[in-house]
Amino acid sequence: MISTPLDDLDRAILKLLKKDARLTIAEISNQLKKPESTVHFRIKKLQERGVIEKYTIILGEPIRPRELALVVLEVDKPIIEDFLDRYMEYVTKTLSGFPEVLFVAKSGKEKIVALVGGEDRDKLLKFIEENIESIPTLRSVQVLPISEIKKGDEISGFLAEV
Repeated sequence: MISTPLDDLDRAILKLLKKDARLTIAEISNQLKKPESTVHFRIKKLQERGVIEKYTIILGEPIRPRELALVVLEVDKPIIEDFLDRYMEYVTKTLSGFPEVLFVAKSGKEKIVALVGGEDRDKLLKFIEENIESIPTLRSVQVLPISEIKKGDEISGFLAEV
């Protein structure tokens, strides 16, 4: 968490930059009706504090995956407990190597959650079947196709590989 709280001006600057990271200091200054020197100083401080880590792009509709699914994998608990961490690392690394896998996270000791994207539902499900469900020693694979995103639809454009 942030060691120094953000004030209203910091939040306003961040809100504008989240919408469009290409905004110039002059444009931000005009929109917020604050001097350019103040905006410049604040952005510099936000960067120094690690609040702004980097500026990036979000890929648009033509290049985003058209279909998404959350995939929850549960691994079989090995006889030797020490192998579980290594196997979880192996599975997460394997999943991370596929461009179709947009996000991978461990959940607890034995579960992995992945966000997977594809051109269409058939290709997405085929990819999951051939590349994820075939990973050895999985206890279960739950595929949750995403039918409608209510918030954060640009996340796939942010995570997608080109």
